[in-house]
Amino acid sequence: MKSAFFIFLLFCPSFLFAGIDDLLPMPRQVKKNGQFFPLNKVKLSTPVFEEEWSDLIVSTGGKLSQSAQAEIVVTFVDDLEGVNLNEQEAYILSIKKNRIYVKAIGKEGIYWAIKTLKQLTVKKGSRYYIEGCEITDFPAFRIRGFMQDAGRTYISLEELKREIDILSQYKINTFHWHLTEDLGWRLESKIFPMLNDSINYIRQPGKYYTLEEAKDIVGFCKKHNVLLIPEIDMPGHSLAFRKAFRHDMQSKEGMVILKLLIDEICDTFDVPYIHIGTDEVQFTNPDFVPEMVNYIRAKGKKVISWNPGWNYKLGEIDMTQLWSYRGKAQEGIPAIDSKFHYINHFDAFADLVALYSSRILNVNQGSKDHAGCIIGMWHDRYVKNEQSILIQNNFYPAMLTLAERAWRGGGTEYFDVRGTMLSEEGSAAFKEFKEFENRLLWHKENNFQGYPFAYVRQTDVKWRITDAFPNNGNLMTVFPPEHKIEISYDYEGKEYNTKEVSGAGIYLRHVWGTFVPAFYKNPEPNHTAYAYTYVYSSKDQNVGLWATTQDYGRSEKDLPPPQGKWDYKESKIWVNDSEIEPPVWESSHTTKSNEIPLTNENFQSRPPIPVRLNKGWNKVLLKLPAGQFSTNEVRLVKWMFTCVFVTPAGNQIEKLIYSPDKIR
Repeated sequence: MKSAFFIFLLFCPSFLFAGIDDLLPMPRQVKKNGQFFPLNKVKLSTPVFEEEWSDLIVSTGGKLSQSAQAEIVVTFVDDLEGVNLNEQEAYILSIKKNRIYVKAIGKEGIYWAIKTLKQLTVKKGSRYYIEGCEITDFPAFRIRGFMQDAGRTYISLEELKREIDILSQYKINTFHWHLTEDLGWRLESKIFPMLNDSINYIRQPGKYYTLEEAKDIVGFCKKHNVLLIPEIDMPGHSLAFRKAFRHDMQSKEGMVILKLLIDEICDTFDVPYIHIGTDEVQFTNPDFVPEMVNYIRAKGKKVISWNPGWNYKLGEIDMTQLWSYRGKAQEGIPAIDSKFHYINHFDAFADLVALYSSRILNVNQGSKDHAGCIIGMWHDRYVKNEQSILIQNNFYPAMLTLAERAWRGGGTEYFDVRGTMLSEEGSAAFKEFKEFENRLLWHKENNFQGYPFAYVRQTDVKWRITDAFPNNGNLMTVFPPEHKIEISYDYEGKEYNTKEVSGAGIYLRHVWGTFVPAFYKNPEPNHTAYAYTYVYSSKDQNVGLWATTQDYGRSEKDLPPPQGKWDYKESKIWVNDSEIEPPVWESSHTTKSNEIPLTNENFQSRPPIPVRLNKGWNKVLLKLPAGQFSTNEVRLVKWMFTCVFVTPAGNQIEKLIYSPDKIR
């Protein structure tokens, strides 16, 4: 694990080439033609992005030559046939043996065409080619982004740029920069330097971005076709402001100061939008929000606000960003969906299924009122190493999943039908996810080596899970599956059946309860479930096990498990009837605090557990009790499990067969 961190810290991934079948996101229309465009000598005719076009050619060992037979021709047009949405980002590609024609209405479309061509590059022998096809492509939603909570945890400029650069390869086009919090004001102020005095910080004192660094990020985002949305949270989440000025933002004095800060902020950020927060606060001044919105608008900016937050009417705000289950889009006001998209609460597998399956804003494609989606990461809990943000939140698998869904649109539900559960094997939805999973894993293998990317194939992992047995609050109660594996059980005069499901991670009850469906439709506290399968190995081999029974949220101050226990629920795991002991937990504190970082509580932040698989069938059994769904130790108890075999280094093991019925 340490060696992977070392590689990750030093290098950005050198993106390899997918070819048509592994494109991500997959374009709207693709038709292969069997031809290949050579990248040795290329004549280029383009009105824009000469540097990017040159890099596409030169990075594969080719060179630009005005006498070359192979030619790339880039043109702007007024209209693109077959495109009826987000025309500025649309493009058409025609790739043949000696000609590539690129057509677009806007510069954004040309930029995305370059990214698609980069993925279409393939190697044959020692030479590089672009795989021939005809593509018509445009995004379903105009906002496709991620948020970093730098207000709570400072993240270096280098890391932010790395994330923006990597994700722009996958047509992620929005970076939401949450800059201010109770814990610290992370943006320099030259007019009020006391804001950046270490005494006014609760966490990471004195860690902030200079105005020049902020301008640098603005320019970097523009170069990568990314919309930057800076957020200055007001009037809530503003303890750092109050500490510096001894005034509440909503006071007369506070508003005067804030307007001067807004002047400085608007001068610094050459961007169209300013986000003003307005969430989780008691409004004491009814004029505050309208006055601030109007003040920012008068400076030529548009304004975004959280919903729930201030109660806007039509025309009073330019865009809202929905959060929590209470967030509601309003007709006539463009909306960004972040409701169930906080990956600081996500597990590594099941929530990825829900993210992939769910429609953004519960519509198939965007419109004037349906802008798109931003994935959020909230760092309420201190993160000692900024790379842990990516590791603990499984950032890149989640972002690539959003990249696919936000570009292509569609989906089968809105976190409300199957939720985190994979559809039945053989169904159209299952096949679609499996096809996406194959592409996701191709990019993991080829473009994210050395990067935290805790995902392996889960569509082949099958379990049987029992009906829940009542434990009456005694989590150690033993039930029939511990004695014998069967399809159904008779216990105290009642029949308990099993049901087959697929997935490396399964929620029995989601962290958000029944708002997001999980395995049990009506999960009740004080019950015990069992999950079992058999794993066929073609040989005796030493493998690793990714396993957890409580995915620790990154915005919670929950206590680590007791030593010698998987969790506070008395969960157990057996392989071939031998109990698998939990790791030695690095943390053992007994006082809750957001200032104590997570260590190895989550499986992706520790080495896989060594396990020996025998040649033939190997029995895997999990005992999964639950008491109350909120306890003194863990605020949001997750009745769930992750269990999948990987290599000792944490990679995919091919040719294992998971079958609870021993079917090869």
